[in-house]
Amino acid sequence: MDIKVNVRQLNGQRDISVVDLNGEIDVYTSPKVKETITDLIDQGHYTLVINLEKVRYIDSTGLGVLIGGLKRVREHSGTVNLVCTNPQIKKIFDITGLVKIFGIYDSQKSACENL
Repeated sequence: MDIKVNVRQLNGQRDISVVDLNGEIDVYTSPKVKETITDLIDQGHYTLVINLEKVRYIDSTGLGVLIGGLKRVREHSGTVNLVCTNPQIKKIFDITGLVKIFGIYDSQKSACENL
């Protein structure tokens, strides 16, 4: 399976980079996601919304990429919020306790408002 990655910039009070992901995030596709997030951070984008609405599956490698991105933006006083509407993926965040470190929202609007 493949992952489609699209990055958009939202300009408002704060510059927000939205990373739209579509597909499955696993050991094979995680490097592409990691590269995108790393490139954004290297370019000085520290306020990220990662949209997981069209993600059907995520494994531990994918979770590691998200955690790594969060750690890197926090070094620059940044933040990462997630948009997640898939109940199975939400359950993974619950089980792993990642709901405590990520802001997880049902819409891009609420994710952006809570940065």
